[in-house]
Amino acid sequence: MEQLFTVWGETLDKEHVLDEYPRPLMVRDSYLNLNGYWDYAFTQEFVCPKEFDGKILVPFSPEAALSGVNRQLMPDEYLWYHRTFSVDGHKTKRAGESFSEEDPESGMGADLTEERLLLHFGAVDQACVVWVNGQRIGKHTGGYLPFEFEITEAVQAGENDLVVAVKDLSDTSYHSRGKQKLERGGMFYTAQSGIWQTVWLERVPEKYIKEVETLPEPDEEKVRIIVRSGAEYAVKIVLQKPKLHKELKKNVPDDPVEDMTGSRIADPVESTTETTIGTFYGKTNEWLEIPVQDVQMWTCDTPYLYDFTVEMEKDRVAGYFAMRKFTLEKDGQGFVRICLNHQVQYQNGVLDQGYWPDGLYTAPSDEAMIFDLEQMKKCGFNMVRKHLKIEPQRWYYHCDRLGLVVWQDMVNGGGKYKHWFVTYAATLMSWWKIRMRDIYPGLLARKEKEGRLEFVKEMRETVHRLKGHPSIAAWVIFNEGWGQFQTEDMTAILRKEDPDRLIDQASGWFDQGGGDFCSLHNYFFKLKIHPEKERAAVFSEFGGYSYRIEGHSACGKLYGYGICRNKKALNRRYRKRMEQVKKLMTEGLCASVYTQWSDIEEEVNGIYTYDRKIRKID
Repeated sequence: MEQLFTVWGETLDKEHVLDEYPRPLMVRDSYLNLNGYWDYAFTQEFVCPKEFDGKILVPFSPEAALSGVNRQLMPDEYLWYHRTFSVDGHKTKRAGESFSEEDPESGMGADLTEERLLLHFGAVDQACVVWVNGQRIGKHTGGYLPFEFEITEAVQAGENDLVVAVKDLSDTSYHSRGKQKLERGGMFYTAQSGIWQTVWLERVPEKYIKEVETLPEPDEEKVRIIVRSGAEYAVKIVLQKPKLHKELKKNVPDDPVEDMTGSRIADPVESTTETTIGTFYGKTNEWLEIPVQDVQMWTCDTPYLYDFTVEMEKDRVAGYFAMRKFTLEKDGQGFVRICLNHQVQYQNGVLDQGYWPDGLYTAPSDEAMIFDLEQMKKCGFNMVRKHLKIEPQRWYYHCDRLGLVVWQDMVNGGGKYKHWFVTYAATLMSWWKIRMRDIYPGLLARKEKEGRLEFVKEMRETVHRLKGHPSIAAWVIFNEGWGQFQTEDMTAILRKEDPDRLIDQASGWFDQGGGDFCSLHNYFFKLKIHPEKERAAVFSEFGGYSYRIEGHSACGKLYGYGICRNKKALNRRYRKRMEQVKKLMTEGLCASVYTQWSDIEEEVNGIYTYDRKIRKID
């Protein structure tokens, strides 16, 4: 396989790797980025090595070129990370002790008496154990979700040791894995492992804000906010007037080589007093209802965001929300339609796997993520389906501020997939409208009870972590039967977790008749729909036409759903298919998702090449 690089990977500043604040929904002044070079080693035994193999650039996985390792972690191995960090001048509290003056480079604050230190991981694939100064801090399983540990009691003045041990069974077990496969090929891609999102430290007061959740209710002209903490405290919320978090860049070039910096996006900050809507008071762990007059609605053209700050005791955080509502409503012809703010919105989407040739799961920079999202809008898409992957929170923030609707997939897992059934037979069954109940765990790769319970846990946590992002319109539970089980039960659980969003319970096939969408995949046949009385008709995948460009393709092999010899033929087929989609819009079609945004390894059916240097579809 040929190694490709994006322009952001080619110009990567290794001293400042993905150093933007990683949690825009809850911003705190205290922040120390731990990305950069760590020691690494592979071992056969679960024993921390005395000597390490070399340096790895975190947060790129060892399989990614930008990590500097280029080595696959196998299921029978362990991957060890090690680095030191200093808290000189920021010693955590011991009984009767005080803190010395501020370290100007850490930005962690000065007099930190009675404060706590939190260690955050954006994502580690799949399971890990963490030690600080030889003290075991905790463990985590689940390769796609963020987690954190309090490390206050383990930290000492001066230099501190941080060690992380990783185990990744990849596609040999039931754990969530997305499109990763140890033997990559076709629609499955290089497996990656280990730390693949930002690692960071945060100082918090002894009494600190743990979470802030917002529930906008635009029809009632109010927002409900709850501030969660360990006990009951008074809170003060200052709400700002809506604004655009930096408008979409004008004249974005087709070729990222011409302008690879993109827009540098500031995090939510407090505005001036002239822009304040009001100040509101309440208690932690109780919903506070705040009126919002003269509501400015979030749309794809005007993605207004409301900034706010929360103060509790000595803690202070900033966040944002948007006033918007996604619903299903009937139009004048009686068709069920997807509506944004009670206005019919045809959601013209593109499938985005979130893979990069140089970083795999990890975008080489914030600007790289921005480029993709801005170009999606420039290409005429108002929606993106995030396919079988959970991105860093900054990705969703950019969708929020740019006005790009998101369908968020749950990450698939389960046993080994029977592709003769869930791909080929299922395609024909879908065309012939043969509906199969989801009561065959052997066929759908969900025999392990532990795997089913893990899926439910991670589905709930996915919603909990992401539902503050206004751009997310729909959750997709299962894709093409991969690890599907108890579909109606999962739909009920998800509906209870988030009653305000739409649900695609089974994208592609094995539909059980529930959720909000009749969700079809169609790559080979004439496009047709059968509108229903209660659910919206959508093509959650279609297209997939392949065209390989020499020098911008990672593999000699070619995979897709219709091979084109040149760019002209590709564009001709694309236009013809989109004309068919447009005709079906008048017959009740509500949304469509073109496969896909970029080439990935053998699958060269992208609008862009894998390295994002050539746009293939005009």
